[in-house]
Amino acid sequence: MGEKEQSTGGPHFVGTKDELIAASRSFRTLEGRDILIVYQQGVFYALDSYCYHAGAMLQNGDIEYKISLAQGEGIYKGTDPRQKPPVARWYSKGVKQRTHMVTETDGKVYVQLSEATGWIDSDYYQGEKGKVERAKARAAEEKPS
Repeated sequence: MGEKEQSTGGPHFVGTKDELIAASRSFRTLEGRDILIVYQQGVFYALDSYCYHAGAMLQNGDIEYKISLAQGEGIYKGTDPRQKPPVARWYSKGVKQRTHMVTETDGKVYVQLSEATGWIDSDYYQGEKGKVERAKARAAEEKPS
């Protein structure tokens, strides 16, 4: 795509259906925003590529936080102590990870960046400021206790 097309907000071509399925998880930068395209159970999803919690790359897997691919909700398993007997179930922390719309036409996959207004936690680790914050988070994790 030409530079003029990229500045329009998309949709942006991110790859062919076959290559994205083979990769399962694919990293792309669109208009300065780092996103992850995930192929899961026959559906493509796109979301900010850095975990809202500490800026780790979701592409690397094994993240300790669960995120709904469709809505970007942070979810956790817990029990209600008032319930007898307590039964573990999933609870939502609300939307934490910005998601983006994915479309597929003739074997080509496109991502339209989110136009949702308002702050979403994963915004913190995007752009140049986000790069600095991700480096700080990595350094803090690597510090010997």
